[in-house]
Amino acid sequence: MTPPPVLLDCDPGIDDALALIYLAGLHTRGDIRLVGVTTTAGNTTTRRTAVNAAWVLARCGITDVPVAAGRAEPLKAPLVTTPETHGEHGMGYVTPTVDQDVDTHWETLWDKVCAEHGESLQLIVTGPCTNLAAWLGEGSQTTAAFDSVTIMGGAVLYQGNTTPTAEWNFWVDPDAAKDVFAQASPELPVTLAPLNVTEQMLLDPLGLETLIAALGGTPIAADLPEILRFYFEFHEATGAGYQAQIHDLLTCMIALGTVAHRTTETTVDVEADSELTRGTSLADHRGHWQRPANAHLVTEADIPAAWAEFHAAARTLAQAAASR
Repeated sequence: MTPPPVLLDCDPGIDDALALIYLAGLHTRGDIRLVGVTTTAGNTTTRRTAVNAAWVLARCGITDVPVAAGRAEPLKAPLVTTPETHGEHGMGYVTPTVDQDVDTHWETLWDKVCAEHGESLQLIVTGPCTNLAAWLGEGSQTTAAFDSVTIMGGAVLYQGNTTPTAEWNFWVDPDAAKDVFAQASPELPVTLAPLNVTEQMLLDPLGLETLIAALGGTPIAADLPEILRFYFEFHEATGAGYQAQIHDLLTCMIALGTVAHRTTETTVDVEADSELTRGTSLADHRGHWQRPANAHLVTEADIPAAWAEFHAAARTLAQAAASR
């Protein structure tokens, strides 16, 4: 079977980095074709997120996947970044650099991969929805251009991690998130992996040791202690313990169907106008809005199986590194 083509839109960011490591493993094994990576501003600036993405892939032995920086700012809101969460450059205590060109126009890359792969293309969004909303806003594009769209974002009937009710990705660009769900449809609903589920994907120092061992001689393994140390310290400072929530990694597994999970079909919307509840995601489970369902909302996932899946992908990278 032809491996499915995958386009990742992300904002690395430490948990995005682990998602990239996972996708690099699947790409190396031939389970997927990672046909492109684009980035948004969120955890840090958009060009820095692109440099970070290209660097992580290169440290995993992947240099043939195009990486392009996306829109520099949210659709309407002023840009806010999170150096306190991900470090000054988005990779904890590490400062990535690359020679790869990341300034290719991101829309050109999206148009190219959509034209080449048609409706088999799987889109995974692990950062703000800025690029997707802008692309859909051009008028000729629809979510039907993809085989599937999976987004990490929102906190549905659950406490937020940025405000009492809002998750970070949706809070950074609430207008983009709202626009995307307005264009989703029963024909191609968006799969939403919310904070409720993704924050259960926890990595602690022992788990990091296990991961590093699985990666073997893959260069990124040497970088992970200083990347993750910053993330552990942030979570400890905010009362979550000396561990880290790896939202984006789990989202990629859900998108690709490589981990067992449950969803419920519902209608999702996002608050974009109120400053008090900005970025709050809502799900109409009882049909009060009388609007068609537009989302498969993830409600649970097999976390132990997800870590086993990640370690298997890491071992693939270790084998590839050993053969080079």
